[in-house]
Amino acid sequence: MEYNKAVSDLHIGDQVEGYYALGNIQLKKSAAGKPYLSCTVSDATGSVDAKLWNFTGQASAEDSGKAALIRGEVTEYNGNLQFIIQRMRFAGDQDDYDPAALVPAAPIDPAAAMDEVRQLIRSLEDEDYKKLCLALTERYEAAFTRLPAAKSMHHAFLYGLLMHTLNMLRLADFMAGLYAEVVHRDLLLAGTLLHDLGKLWEFRLSPLGLVTEYSVPGDLLGHIYMGAREVETAGKELGLPEEKLTLLAHMILSHHGDPEFGAAVPPKCAEAELLSAIDRIDSRMEIYAESLPQAQPGRFTLRVPALDKRVYRID
Repeated sequence: MEYNKAVSDLHIGDQVEGYYALGNIQLKKSAAGKPYLSCTVSDATGSVDAKLWNFTGQASAEDSGKAALIRGEVTEYNGNLQFIIQRMRFAGDQDDYDPAALVPAAPIDPAAAMDEVRQLIRSLEDEDYKKLCLALTERYEAAFTRLPAAKSMHHAFLYGLLMHTLNMLRLADFMAGLYAEVVHRDLLLAGTLLHDLGKLWEFRLSPLGLVTEYSVPGDLLGHIYMGAREVETAGKELGLPEEKLTLLAHMILSHHGDPEFGAAVPPKCAEAELLSAIDRIDSRMEIYAESLPQAQPGRFTLRVPALDKRVYRID
């Protein structure tokens, strides 16, 4: 019996016990009319179809995304691996497991990443922007650190929003130096930090922290509006000048670049233009990073929906 074996390392005949995430839970009946549970068993390394025959326990589609302690055997069905579950129970507060090991997570150290974010905030010379950024970072650090940046498009894994934001802050810091005669560094970095703040309220999450669907406010309002509103509210509480709050709101409202792509308004200052470009760079490079492993070196991937094209993997 092997314990907590990575899904990517499973082979036919393996006897396994450990904590895994269950997905796509469906209750079905066999040809003989007996109930069984159909689902997927996954961790951060991959996913495999699973069955629990003669299932008489309690489970439903709403339990998809939960962690479970399972025991079973790896078999083969139609040329693919299949996990036959022999025993299963959903994990509770008493269980000791690492949620980040059960779902995809950003390849970063979250604590170190947050330290770098705070260092960049403290480097701001404008005390108003610094005060607002520090206040909002402290207020929402727990959610901001763990949240995925999207449901599926890019950075759709634990710590994804933190990774995306830090990458963008690094780019913004460099670009502000490159274009110092054109760009106000403090406004650019503050807008970059806060551009996706509204995503804290845009999503509904699985018990393990991945995005399952949009929240009602997320569907009705969207993260761009909610982020701008939160920045305005917090800024007024801190006594920031109206002009600075208007500029920050414009950064957030325009960071998708074009109304066709969700921006409330197009960028109308150099800092907003640069923020939009930086956001596009990091999001598209992550899509490439996630897509290229699908192809062998010297070959094209299948069509990548987020890019609307196939992409070539350099040999």
